[in-house]
Amino acid sequence: MNPLVAIAIVIATVFAMEWVAWASHKYIMHGWGWGWHRDHHEPHDKVLEKNDLYAIVGAAMSISMFAIGSPLIMGAEAWEPGTWIGLGILFYGIIYTLVHDGLVHQRYFRWVPKRGYAKRLVQAHKLHHATIGKEGGVSFGFVLARDPAKLKQELKAQREAGIAIVRDSQLT
Repeated sequence: MNPLVAIAIVIATVFAMEWVAWASHKYIMHGWGWGWHRDHHEPHDKVLEKNDLYAIVGAAMSISMFAIGSPLIMGAEAWEPGTWIGLGILFYGIIYTLVHDGLVHQRYFRWVPKRGYAKRLVQAHKLHHATIGKEGGVSFGFVLARDPAKLKQELKAQREAGIAIVRDSQLT
């Protein structure tokens, strides 16, 4: 495979994974998968959360694509793009771990951004955690963050419509 095509597949996969993450967060984690995700939205003093099981799902997706692309595993049936898709999923997982778990939730390092996009990411995710329970909510992506002022407006509208229970302290 042409190296430029392989690089393009990796980059496209990283971008596509933000959509996959958004959709799975909104419709699975805040839907039928809430049992694994709930403890991520509740205070606790544990090192690990049930929510961390979703990282294993992501790893399984990446490993599966590596396997599909591997002639050692699949022989002549190997599909080379699978290797590059697996690498893109892996890169997204690393970005997610650093941004979401590291920067936003301070699990691995302590740094609170004072300005720029990093601050916007933290604010957007804090607004995601402003709801109590799985209903409603904003900012389901992990790397792309919308304007916090607009997210606050959406949360207010959800509260007024009875869609979500919102912590008042997050809307001031």
